[in-house]
Order: sequence, then C-alpha cells, then structure tokens
Amino acid sequence: MTTAGWIIMALSVGSVSLLLSWCIFKVMTTPDETEHIHGFEQKTPDTK
Repeated sequence: MTTAGWIIMALSVGSVSLLLSWCIFKVMTTPDETEHIHGFEQKTPDTK
C-alpha cells in the first residue's frame, strides 16, 4: 500500500474510533438519563 493509502486508512479508522469513544463517553456520563427515556403503552384495538 502506498503512503497516501496508509494516511487515509489511519485517518478513517482514527475518526471512527474517536466518534465511537465520544458516543460511549456521552452515554456513560449523562446524568439522570433514565428519567428522559420515553416509551409508549401498547394498546391494541381488541383490548379495552
């Protein structure tokens, strides 16, 4: 592989790894996140 190929590969792998690390950091350090989880109550038409 050429030098340019190695540089592009390193930048690609590095940026994806950095993004993954940032996302994991944000998920783990957000306080009181369980209070912001929204769901829905599943109600089917045949139940009342």
